[in-house]
Amino acid sequence: MRPADRLFQIIQLLRRGRIVTAQWLAETLEVSQRTIYRDVADLIARGVPIDAEAGVGYSLSSHYDLPPLQFTQEELEALVLGARLVKGWGDASLSAGAQSILDKVAAVMPGELKEQMANSRLYALNFQGTEAAARHMAPLRLGIREQYKVELLYEDARERRTKRLVRPLALSFLAPLWMLTAWCELRGAFRNFRLDRIIEVTPTQTWFALEAGKRMEDFLEMIATEASPTDPPSPSVS
Repeated sequence: MRPADRLFQIIQLLRRGRIVTAQWLAETLEVSQRTIYRDVADLIARGVPIDAEAGVGYSLSSHYDLPPLQFTQEELEALVLGARLVKGWGDASLSAGAQSILDKVAAVMPGELKEQMANSRLYALNFQGTEAAARHMAPLRLGIREQYKVELLYEDARERRTKRLVRPLALSFLAPLWMLTAWCELRGAFRNFRLDRIIEVTPTQTWFALEAGKRMEDFLEMIATEASPTDPPSPSVS
């Protein structure tokens, strides 16, 4: 970890609003206590209002705040990679949103970090295209967010088409596929649907409650315990 990143992390840890010891900071950041003493002295010299009490620990004034958009190298790379992943594999609306985030961050980023953003060599390339899946993402995202049921015209692996009324619960990216996890009213069970096999999505005005046994949390719990032979199998792709 660069010294500048470590100073930033110390401030972040102190911002939690409790008194911490040099030993705890050293163990958390995996450095020596002597390094913590030196770093804290450096921060105090820079005007950071850290209260240091011998035998007790360090605390930070509740009125102190960092300037916005201070990122470590790893945080910056995660931001750029995440945005590029969305741009490469999301729908047009999400892609535009990802680019807008990068533009807003770059507009207020210090010159050095702005250059690092522009020169990042972390990519999420997509040579297959997402048109088949992306055209349905917007209404599905809306259904998930607003908790409205949607009707699907779906084609399975054998090219059989069925209509399904579902409660959309989540969209998951399993490269290179997008999957919809939903509670299927027809089957009375969880089902996964490949977005590239969805022919039509028709939003409804029927709101659904997050009922126990039909929520995404219930689906994840079922998946987590499916290794037991007595548990029901996880839902396959419809």
